[in-house]
Amino acid sequence: MRIVLGVAGGIAAYKAALILRLLTESGHDVRVVPTRAALEFVGRATWEALSGHPVSTEVFEDVADVPHVRLGREAELVIVAPATADLLARATHGRADDLLTATLLTATCPVVMAPAMHTEMWQHAATRANVATLRERGVLVIEPDSGRLTGADTGPGRLPEPEAIVAAALAAVHTGGRRDLTGLRVTISAGGTREPLDPVRFLGNRSSGKQGVALARTALARGAEVTLVGANLTVPAPAGVALVSVESTAELREAMHTAAQRADVVVMAAAVADFRPAAHASHKIKKQPDGTVPPLELVQNPDILAELAATRSVPGQLVLGFAAETGDEHGDVLDHGRAKALRKGADLLAVNQVGVGVGFGTAENTVTLLDGSGIEVGGASGSKDTVAHAIWDVVADRMAQ
Repeated sequence: MRIVLGVAGGIAAYKAALILRLLTESGHDVRVVPTRAALEFVGRATWEALSGHPVSTEVFEDVADVPHVRLGREAELVIVAPATADLLARATHGRADDLLTATLLTATCPVVMAPAMHTEMWQHAATRANVATLRERGVLVIEPDSGRLTGADTGPGRLPEPEAIVAAALAAVHTGGRRDLTGLRVTISAGGTREPLDPVRFLGNRSSGKQGVALARTALARGAEVTLVGANLTVPAPAGVALVSVESTAELREAMHTAAQRADVVVMAAAVADFRPAAHASHKIKKQPDGTVPPLELVQNPDILAELAATRSVPGQLVLGFAAETGDEHGDVLDHGRAKALRKGADLLAVNQVGVGVGFGTAENTVTLLDGSGIEVGGASGSKDTVAHAIWDVVADRMAQ
């Protein structure tokens, strides 16, 4: 893929070198277009050595090739990282006073901007208005992380990690330009809950959170505002989502009910424990000298999906659940999925087979999408991003109706 990597003049410019390395090592052809200020932080030689292409900041260099038009026209993806407050302002107002802003004006491909600046600048009304305008035009502006900034300062405005920026940018390309979730507030649960036995042991499951994270990443790329409630994720949360970390089913339940109060779409993709220990030992449970095993009494956890479906606080809210199933003597995976669809009260139910090496923790998934009456309305098989897009296709169609 032909990618333009724009770099604005902030201290986080050094992280753009890592973004460049990730992209080139994945086989992409990357042209780096820094601003003049960016070269104060990372020199031209670094960008040329890592990209294998000459680097320029000016529209008057190589004029015969008309680079300020050609780069934007030929690009299949434009990433700007870091995007400073100044760069966001110039892009919003259509300035073309250097090669990067001129390239942004001629780009017809997906454009992804990863802001980085001090907290006060990020929260300033002018910056917030510029971000809103860019998003309305179809630009994916990733929310910055919160953390250590320049000097001793901390707060929102930190550039997300390079891996997260690359994943978000590539997801934007795979949307095919779709921004059909723009304006929607989406809450997604992901991962697997853990129920404590004692201070060191727990009952858990094999869920990694990969499918829920893929749903969050692709929803963000398609324009949604995303809150991710992550239960013991083994993969990083996507850049730009609001992450709420939980561990147990009780914590997940509270977080989901809270987040659902302002969500247009609620997705329960987390693998929630059906049972928890009746008692939580305050000390590590020891082996018995006589070899006896202490009894383990379990109690049933609340059905969070059914609760969310029954207590919708937002008009027109769509609730989508996941049913991780295995076949048994009473029926196959879809038989159990259809029974759940009728029982849960959700608008949609994604049914997938799970087990050792199947579904949980893998790079691929197979899902059948049922409506509330158990009728098949969609499905997909492939990478978890592919499955996520297929699910959002159905959701977007229903929300449009």
